[in-house]
Amino acid sequence: MSKDQPSRYGANQIADIANGIVDPVLARRAGINTALLGSWEDIVGENFADCTRPEKIAWPRRSDLPEDGGHRPGVLTIACEGARALFLSHAQGELIARINGFFGYPAIGQVRIVQKPVSNASVRPKIRKLEGEKAKRLEAMMDGIENENLRRAVERLGTAVLQAKRK
Repeated sequence: MSKDQPSRYGANQIADIANGIVDPVLARRAGINTALLGSWEDIVGENFADCTRPEKIAWPRRSDLPEDGGHRPGVLTIACEGARALFLSHAQGELIARINGFFGYPAIGQVRIVQKPVSNASVRPKIRKLEGEKAKRLEAMMDGIENENLRRAVERLGTAVLQAKRK
């Protein structure tokens, strides 16, 4: 089902409506979209998910771009709590590569870290690992997935679905 296509009985998903409203505001004011915010924990990994938040992306002005119409990467500002900012600065190269992998092109060329408190309200609860027959079943379903990012995403989804309590 596409984002613009209404779901069953003509009703839209609340998330689709909210993202349709929030995305243009974030893009205009901060250069960020809700997909980046929603995937932030996966991008930075568990070491930095609880202490960082993307703040804005500063894209170069059109007048700053080369005459041949080429693309220049932007600068991502990340809020980070306290002393963890030092560790984040050491992991900048890997972080830039992960962010660019998320975008699918070299969107970010530099990271700027600002130290400030980060709200933990958006951090998802930890999901327990599956055990026994459910773990074997999920592993069998993931057999053949070679892309590591896709494999982790399918594993998270499968774990959540197989753990879900039926009502």
